[in-house]
Amino acid sequence: MVLKHTVCLLFCLAISSLITFAQKQRMTVAQDGSGDYRTVQSALNVVPANNKSRIVIYIKKGVYKEKLTLDSTQHLVTLIGEEKGSTILTYDDYSGKTLPDGTKVRTSTSGSFYIFGDDFRAENLTFENTAGRQVGQAVAAFVTGDRAVFVNCRFLGNQDTLYTGMPGQYGRQYYLDCYIEGTIDFIFGSATAVFDHCTIFSKTGGSYITAASTPEGKSYGLVFLNCTLTSDAPKASVYLGRPWRDFAKTAFIRCQLGEHIQPAGWHNWDKPNAEKTTLYVEYESIGPGANPSARVDWSRQLTKDEVKSYTTETILAGDDHWKPDRKLTK
Repeated sequence: MVLKHTVCLLFCLAISSLITFAQKQRMTVAQDGSGDYRTVQSALNVVPANNKSRIVIYIKKGVYKEKLTLDSTQHLVTLIGEEKGSTILTYDDYSGKTLPDGTKVRTSTSGSFYIFGDDFRAENLTFENTAGRQVGQAVAAFVTGDRAVFVNCRFLGNQDTLYTGMPGQYGRQYYLDCYIEGTIDFIFGSATAVFDHCTIFSKTGGSYITAASTPEGKSYGLVFLNCTLTSDAPKASVYLGRPWRDFAKTAFIRCQLGEHIQPAGWHNWDKPNAEKTTLYVEYESIGPGANPSARVDWSRQLTKDEVKSYTTETILAGDDHWKPDRKLTK
């Protein structure tokens, strides 16, 4: 009888453990207490280090003011918002802000959400930094994990909205049907990143959309495919990009360019030597901001043969032949 009871107890504990594990594979965050967690960070905290199977976290509508971090050991995490316009992950740090302990925030520590883990995925979410226009660098999302995917998301901020990796870092990122807005250098960093059918909104004139810091030897940096560049800024007041580091690579392929785009297209950031090492290219730009003949002579228009390599599959393949999943999670 004792043996039978022991076996039954062990069986029940095993079943309980399996149920608990299964529950952790799918979690819900809701501020009203109707989910598993009330905050996003509390849900991220239960993701085990070096997990091997995908964990899906559903986030109900709400404004979640949290400074969020997904650790570099936390992989295969998916965040799904209930609705991108009303499921908002936000914070308000900025470079130069003094913290209670007397230290000052830097650009790299101003982020609202740090995504260090590999194989991260986000759908139907807003990533935001509300520090304001006059405070300088204020990052909404800092992404360094490899094979990151964002589908139907918004990135809201001003200077330095989307940080794709510090110089020397390298990861692959894919953005599909996303909206990204900002002022100066608001899409910047070292990743190889594809922006596919995204809307890129420049909030002010006298500014730059991109500031790539592509590592030397990488074939691709920031690549915009079939995107729409729009703005309320004055005509011819925004550059496509400038080189944060000398080997910056940025491409606009079949994009719609508004009249806010400078005819010259690109700026050398007052670094003449960078003109010899950057790769700034376009192919079949359309709209009032498309002006191939007026572009700086150290940028290029791709040929039909050259543009064939500018596909998502080729750009992001890497040694593991990665192909990002474009479908929304059901």
